[in-house]
Amino acid sequence: MAISKQYLKSKPVCKVTFTVPASEAKKVYVIGDFNEWNPEKGSLRKLKNGTFKGTMDLPKETSYEFRYLVDDTYVNDNEADSFKWNDFAGAENAVLQL
Repeated sequence: MAISKQYLKSKPVCKVTFTVPASEAKKVYVIGDFNEWNPEKGSLRKLKNGTFKGTMDLPKETSYEFRYLVDDTYVNDNEADSFKWNDFAGAENAVLQL
């Protein structure tokens, strides 16, 4: 898994690209604070090599909790900036710092 950040000089946003290697998966979503934890707002596109990828423009100077939903399984990104415990889920969420 990978997260790449591209800060824009012309706007107060960061282009964040989420990449998830999941060749066996049918659907992969990135869900979090930035899309109200709604999978329909975070669908990643499957590439020919089996990797799922998507880019979002997110406001800078903010932190977001997120997870991936790979088919029906929640997964954290091991390259996240940090992790935060979530009592509701009973698990850690990945944290993205922009």
